[in-house]
Amino acid sequence: MATYTLPELPYDYAALEPVINPQIVELHHDKHHAAYVKGANDTLEQLEEARDKGTWGAINGLQKNLAFHLSGHILHSIYWHNMTGDGGGEPLAADGVGDLADAITESFGSFAGFKAQLTKAAATTQGSGWGVLAYEPVSGKLIVEQVYDHQGNVGQGSTPILVFDAWEHAFYLQYKNQKVDFIDAMWAVVNWQDVAKRYAAAKERADVLLLAP
Repeated sequence: MATYTLPELPYDYAALEPVINPQIVELHHDKHHAAYVKGANDTLEQLEEARDKGTWGAINGLQKNLAFHLSGHILHSIYWHNMTGDGGGEPLAADGVGDLADAITESFGSFAGFKAQLTKAAATTQGSGWGVLAYEPVSGKLIVEQVYDHQGNVGQGSTPILVFDAWEHAFYLQYKNQKVDFIDAMWAVVNWQDVAKRYAAAKERADVLLLAP
C-alpha cells in the first residue's frame, strides 16, 4: 500500500477564477502534484530495497529525491487549502482570525510590510520554488522563507502556514512569464481562515519541537 496519496481538491477546477483558470488547476493538481506523490512512494520503495540488499551506492541521490518529492507533496497539499474563491483582503479580528492578524503585525510591523516581503520573496525566488509564511517556534514569531526546489533556505523546525507556488507550472499558461503579476493576483484568493488554523496548530505543537523545556 502506498504511503502517500493525492488529496482531493477542496473545490472544483473553476473555483479560483479569474486568478487561476481551470486548466491550470487541473494540470497542476492532477499531473504535477500527483507526480510528487508517485515520486515519494517510488523513492521509499527504492530505499526499502537498498536496506534489504545492503546496497548504499545511491543513498545520497535517494535521500535528495525523497526530500524533493515529499516536500513537493506537502507544500502542494497546503497550497490548495490556502486558497478559496471568496478569499483575499486582510486577516481581521472581526473574521475570527485576530490571533493571526496580531501575529503578523508583531512579526512584520504591519500587514503591508508582511505582504510586501512575501510578495518579493516569492517573486524573486531563483529558479523554481516557493514563497512561504512559516511559524518559527524558538522565537514564537512568523517568518518569511524562500524555498528552492522544495528544499533549501528553510529554518529547521519552522512550520509553513501560507505558501505561494512560484514554479512556472503554477502560472505560465495564464500569466506567461509574468511571475510578479501572478504573485500579486494570489492575494485575492488567500484563505485566511485556513492560514489561521495552521498558525494555531503550529503554536500548539511548538514545545514539542524545542529541545529546551
